[in-house]
Amino acid sequence: MISTSNVTLRVGKKALFEDVNIKFTEGNCYGLIGANGAGKSTFLKILSGQLEPTNGDVIITPGQRLSFLQQDHFKYDQYSVMDTVIMGNPRLYEIMKEKDAIYMKEDFTDEDGIRASELEGEFADMNGWEAESDAATLLNGLGVDTELHYNQMADLPGNLKVKVLLAQALFGNPDILLLDEPTNHLDLDAIAWLEEFLINFENTVIVVSHDRYFLNKVCTQIADIDYSKIQLYAGNYDFWYESSQLLVKQMKEANKKKEEKIKELQEFISRFSANASKSKQATSRKKALEKIQLDEIKPSSRKYPYIDFRPNREIGNEVLTVEGLSKTIDGVKVLDNISFIVGHDDKIAFVGSNELAKTTLFKILSGEMEPDEGNYKWGVTTSQCYFPKDNSHEFDNDDTIVDWLTQYSEIKDVTYVRGFLGRMLFAGEDGVKKVKVLSGGEKVRCMLSKLMISGANCLILDEPTDHLDMESITALNNGLIKFPGVLLFSSRDHQIVQTTANRIIEILPNGMMIDKITTYDEYLESDEMARKRTTYTAQNTDDEEPTEEE
Repeated sequence: MISTSNVTLRVGKKALFEDVNIKFTEGNCYGLIGANGAGKSTFLKILSGQLEPTNGDVIITPGQRLSFLQQDHFKYDQYSVMDTVIMGNPRLYEIMKEKDAIYMKEDFTDEDGIRASELEGEFADMNGWEAESDAATLLNGLGVDTELHYNQMADLPGNLKVKVLLAQALFGNPDILLLDEPTNHLDLDAIAWLEEFLINFENTVIVVSHDRYFLNKVCTQIADIDYSKIQLYAGNYDFWYESSQLLVKQMKEANKKKEEKIKELQEFISRFSANASKSKQATSRKKALEKIQLDEIKPSSRKYPYIDFRPNREIGNEVLTVEGLSKTIDGVKVLDNISFIVGHDDKIAFVGSNELAKTTLFKILSGEMEPDEGNYKWGVTTSQCYFPKDNSHEFDNDDTIVDWLTQYSEIKDVTYVRGFLGRMLFAGEDGVKKVKVLSGGEKVRCMLSKLMISGANCLILDEPTDHLDMESITALNNGLIKFPGVLLFSSRDHQIVQTTANRIIEILPNGMMIDKITTYDEYLESDEMARKRTTYTAQNTDDEEPTEEE
């Protein structure tokens, strides 16, 4: 168990947390939620001991081991993947290294033998003989291939480093597990594996995530940070949302009844206070009026943007035809003879672990990259707008936000442009901020403003939820559901894929693809095993066409 006693953290004059008393118990998974800047990551750092509170204490049950997800992706570059994972249990790793050092001695003494025997006993008690196989199970589950398990961390790409650090946090059955955005940079298969792991995990988990589907799957309780306080709610994220909305509604209704009663009493007092025969009743009502207290209803600190994609023209029947697209990058064929036709009602989610293939396809279709072979053709009634995964080149200039967005608007009126920025929570003086100093989340909101102001009827979005908070993701999800045009998109947010897409395309590791008219959940359920076999075939066969079970 882990708990806090009167924890307060002040940053300058601002209290990020004030007198927080909360208890996290064994067997529960807590989703820690709150608006951007509420202090979710900061609170996890306080719990893990990485940050000292201004006042108060963190109490951990004696003898329990706490593990947390490391955020520094370069911290372990000098170590192997296997060592990095086992370091998740520091004491076990110390024992392994001390044992190895003793056994490598040329002048092995009696004292060394006694010490080695002690270490061997502790090593066995900690299931040390299963350490490497347990680490391998975690790595394989997250999609880190066996041949990479003894490679140096420095040689791994960023997305695999994230998976190794996650395996490190999970290793050795910690008593308390703290996870800050564990699904970031994970493919959907790895996220599904992590969900099952946490559902079956029997100890205490506290997780920060912007993935609503993930929180709904794994959480038994929600810890909501708002106005420097943390309130616990039983249930998952959807239950919290409904409960919190219901609570506010009930308080408003109660206040409305109280206000009606106050008005009734005031009218009676005003009418009969000077009437001798009614004076006692008027006095009685004055006392009753003084006892009525309205409930204080604080508006949440959360702010939801308004995202509404409205095409300037209706789309025709001919939207997009893709024929035989192939592309090789750095000697690897990421697209191999890709062909498909897009209809005017299609909202297509591109899924699977082949991140580079999806990004490459989107760059080709948006005109940013040329294919090696094949061609594509957009219909004459279509207009496209592209949301790239890497938007850094868009903001490498000295433009203000207003000037930056104005260049993409047919209407150059400043008030018109500011209206779109206002929807995305850029108010007042925000419009004159330089785009090059914006945070990651602010840049994404600018890109969404660009999509809205474009009036395009075909949107291409490559991981649009990266850097967004929960409120912005919810607003984006609603905007995509309402959008009457064509969508081609990839997203790690399961709920966006499930609620938006009516067609799924998975590009396999060898560049080929599976194409299904279905929802995402139906795709996973009906084809999961076939998809795994197909992917395996694609990874190990160059010449054979992957088969697909209907």
